[in-house]
Amino acid sequence: MLNSQNSINSSYIIIHATQETAYQEVDDWVLLVMERRRFTLCLVLAIFLGLLALEKVAGESFNYGEAMDKTLMFFEAQRSGKLPENQRVKWRGDSGLRDGNLQGVDLVGGYYDAGDHVKFGLPMAFTVTMLSWGAIDYRKEMTGMNQMGHMLNAIRWGTDYFIKAHTEADVLWGQVGDGDSDHYCWERAEDMTTPRNAFKIDSTHPGSDLAGETAAAMAAASMAFRLYNSSYSSLLLAHAKQLFSFADRFRGQYDDSIQSASQYYTSSGYSDELLWAAAWLFRATGDEYYLKYVADNAVSMGGTGWAVREFSWDNKYAGVQILLSKVLMEGHGGAYTSTLKKYQAKADFFACACLQKNDGYNVPLTPGGLVYLHEWNNMQYASSAAFLLAVYSDYLTAENVVLKCPDAQIQPLELLNFAKSQADYILGKNPKSMSYLVGFGHNFPLHAHHRGSSIASMAVLHSTVGCVQGFESWYHRPEANPNVIYGGLVGGPDKTDGFSDDRSNYEQTEPTISGTAPLVGLFSKLHGLSETPGSHSQKSPATYHQTTAGSYDKGKPAPRASDVPVEFIHSITSTWNIGRTTYYRHKVIIKNKSQKPITDLKLEIENLSGTVWGLDPCQEKNIYGLPQWLKVLQPGGQTSFVYVQGGPQAKVSVLSYH
Repeated sequence: MLNSQNSINSSYIIIHATQETAYQEVDDWVLLVMERRRFTLCLVLAIFLGLLALEKVAGESFNYGEAMDKTLMFFEAQRSGKLPENQRVKWRGDSGLRDGNLQGVDLVGGYYDAGDHVKFGLPMAFTVTMLSWGAIDYRKEMTGMNQMGHMLNAIRWGTDYFIKAHTEADVLWGQVGDGDSDHYCWERAEDMTTPRNAFKIDSTHPGSDLAGETAAAMAAASMAFRLYNSSYSSLLLAHAKQLFSFADRFRGQYDDSIQSASQYYTSSGYSDELLWAAAWLFRATGDEYYLKYVADNAVSMGGTGWAVREFSWDNKYAGVQILLSKVLMEGHGGAYTSTLKKYQAKADFFACACLQKNDGYNVPLTPGGLVYLHEWNNMQYASSAAFLLAVYSDYLTAENVVLKCPDAQIQPLELLNFAKSQADYILGKNPKSMSYLVGFGHNFPLHAHHRGSSIASMAVLHSTVGCVQGFESWYHRPEANPNVIYGGLVGGPDKTDGFSDDRSNYEQTEPTISGTAPLVGLFSKLHGLSETPGSHSQKSPATYHQTTAGSYDKGKPAPRASDVPVEFIHSITSTWNIGRTTYYRHKVIIKNKSQKPITDLKLEIENLSGTVWGLDPCQEKNIYGLPQWLKVLQPGGQTSFVYVQGGPQAKVSVLSYH
């Protein structure tokens, strides 16, 4: 039920959901308005019909904010390694603490891909790319929900692992664990007895798809962190560039080099990942080299040739085409405009196919309206398509462009409506009235195909659950899983919307990180639409500029960054939550990069809401100097200060110096 309240000369009228009550109260409203304002009956009826329309839309909406929060919980449940103190999923414990030991490399961390305990690099990298894309495009919405801290933590759990796995410029460890031996056991991650062999790609055993997707993930993540931790962002971008170069120079499919992955995450090719990585690197850097790359290789790598109806961990063409359409519509195509138009034609094909307006070459749908492409874990294709159409709708709207399909001219809002229809199907608006997001709503899968979820936690069952014992005692139990794997998107229904909630029905009941990741951004977008204006008190983070100014008058333009003798190195050294707000401990190193000593250094710190330690405040607001004990900053010398606040890092600049 939706209650709508309006104020007219201090008289409040509440229109209830039931039609009979609504009409009665509208009659009272009409009399009041006619008496006091002499409004016409037509105006009253128009307002009433508008409220009924609003009521209808709101009545069909879900709590997308709650759904988004639960999806982030799922990634905490999928963590491998040493769990942090702020871990919210308490039935999980430390696991995989010796990963990489046999090969002499530290590969602790990262994510388990699904209901088992293998760390597959390709879907994990795609997961991080999608999480980062959501954080970039829907930063305002996530910040408004106080979820950006959890979001960045989810991204960083993956990127920290990728940094470890990228041990040399042309070496990337792409898998830990073996699918065959892992699937012979049904045990908790904390009890793992299966082999933890690690597998890599290098110059003689290439994997352009794996290295390319990891490069895309690192580039996208660098953008997600840019406002919050600029030094970490720069580190991620450096890895992204190296990985792209590695992927491009030594070409080959990763599952030819890591053959144990071929049965589980078979690659259909690497050309799309090379274009995908280049597109993300262009967005992250603005370097024309990467735009030239996607233009020069548009035909040979299929970027302007492949018209696809699928977007997934294996097939990135639609994502590439929509990213480059954004570049085109924003007017940044330059000499490559004609090629980017061809990319957009393929992006439009994907969108039109989803909306069933593509002259018969449409994406298959179930009778209930769900995107249906594959029998095994189909829901991941619906979530990815929905996210992609949501962002494409935003890009078209921003440039006031309509989508011209073979069967109709489509407004951008229709793309968003289709994305919403997929999200709503997932959350329960389907023939089964089943939420396929575990833990959301009142009717969701109780027997998810997930080892940790299906076995009592170590806090409850202290003894080890052996490999075979897990099958005998837990796998075949008819009871519901003892641990709810909140936020996991299961494989979902079949092509006729049928679904069997059976733990052994892994095609339909197993949740995956690659399927769930697109939902985080999608739910954030939909939550932002469902909120009324002004409902968020927290402002979105301001744009951050890292470079600083030297000695100048505030009324004059700042000098070029190359003229400034001081370098600031930002990092986050700690995070914690108080209620729903995440706080960060920011450390800033001030380094004299010149050959001369610096005295009387004055800094201006903007967008600061917390307390500063390590600097002396001046009389002017937001102006700080070096501490009294440090009068001179010698050439090459450095000092640091610390501040604590929620949201992005503060903007630090040099006001004056000698």
